[in-house]
Amino acid sequence: MNRACIRRPRSGAVARPSGRASNPGCSKRPPPSRSGYCPASRILFRLLISVFALFVAASVTNPARAQTKPDKDYLVYVVSEAADKIALVRFGPGGARVDHDLPTGDMVVDIDGPHGLVISPDKEFYYVSIAHGRPYGSVWKYAIKDDRVLGQTTLGSFPATMDLSPDGSLLFVVNFNLHGDMVPSSVSVVSTELMKEIARIPTCTMPHGSRLNPQGTKQYSACMMDDMLVEIDTHTLKVARHFLLTKGNEMGMNGSPFGRTMTAKSNAQHEATSNAKPAGSTQATHGTHSMTGMKDTGGHGMEPPKPGDVSCSPTWAQPSADGSSIFVACNKSSEIVEVNANTWRLVRRIPARAGVYNLAITRDGTRLITTNKRDQSVSILELKSGRELARIPTKRKVLHGAVVSPDNRYAFISVEGIGSEPGTVEIIDLNALKTVATVDVGQEAAGIDFYKTEPAK
Repeated sequence: MNRACIRRPRSGAVARPSGRASNPGCSKRPPPSRSGYCPASRILFRLLISVFALFVAASVTNPARAQTKPDKDYLVYVVSEAADKIALVRFGPGGARVDHDLPTGDMVVDIDGPHGLVISPDKEFYYVSIAHGRPYGSVWKYAIKDDRVLGQTTLGSFPATMDLSPDGSLLFVVNFNLHGDMVPSSVSVVSTELMKEIARIPTCTMPHGSRLNPQGTKQYSACMMDDMLVEIDTHTLKVARHFLLTKGNEMGMNGSPFGRTMTAKSNAQHEATSNAKPAGSTQATHGTHSMTGMKDTGGHGMEPPKPGDVSCSPTWAQPSADGSSIFVACNKSSEIVEVNANTWRLVRRIPARAGVYNLAITRDGTRLITTNKRDQSVSILELKSGRELARIPTKRKVLHGAVVSPDNRYAFISVEGIGSEPGTVEIIDLNALKTVATVDVGQEAAGIDFYKTEPAK
């Protein structure tokens, strides 16, 4: 008989009558199996197995827990600003590695500083903005099939982020003017077929984060030193509207904050617009005057706000997947401002991590990826609620760009690093909400764009 089903009398106790069961729970049931468990223990064991099976099933079906290896290769291009390098990164079942890299620029004794990178919609070309120059920067066109330079053209001071029209015919490049005087700068428009600058549109001081809406009708950029979002009409090549982002003073206005549109021939005279007043406003210029003391060119978004500073200092403008909203990264106040693209009114201010810098959105429009420059992390936000789903620390400091794969499965993050450290591309699984691979590239990894997927090699 199984000892678990025998209740022995205590020392000195009177034994129960033989007609009364010592343990009714065992004596009235079939005899225990040879495994040594009584039926009650067997039921408990089966219950534990069932709970464990449910836990495993939930882990597989819950997107926050699921993680599987990719079944194909994902390819992204990234530039390294301090190394004058372009790298093609390959991520697949075997992990992440640099497929190949190549030098860029033409200065022998100085760093050319490639900053932005964008790939044409037909995947035949890619464009790289060269930030440094004599004194102006440039943009270079490459053939993807052999990385051959097909053309280049001179732009403004420190050309940085850029984006292409849906048909790939026009390239919009912000002239960030990182090291220049605090005067209004511009957005250059380049014909990609001719590789000629066809317009230079004055916008604001230190424009950054050039992005077009999905329809290709509007281009957006953020004014780091003027606390503004600027909208350009891609048909007229003029500023259509601008939006003041300072907390408590949010306001949408028509027209350009600083006046007229320039042609490519007037690139050396665009500073003359610095004293113009905002169109459609009776206020004095709210740009360079209201933002006095905000200059943060050394750390480029690394300096925390001073006590009482409510300025936004925007570094990125990201249209939603359908173009109905624009999300702006307020690097200084660590917020994301949502502006309704139709009404040109404030929708909400979403709390973000310290130094939110660049933004990327999933193709389905449900999630926003933010690089947090002062927090050394990446955040994944649920756009509907504004809730942070995950904060993911990065291997190195000074985060830069982000791009999402077309299948919404992975986010690719460029991290600059500090000092002599190499740059890094970190790959985040958007289902598992964790980093699944990293690969070192040249110093100061900056602009990054998704190329394609292909069968694993």
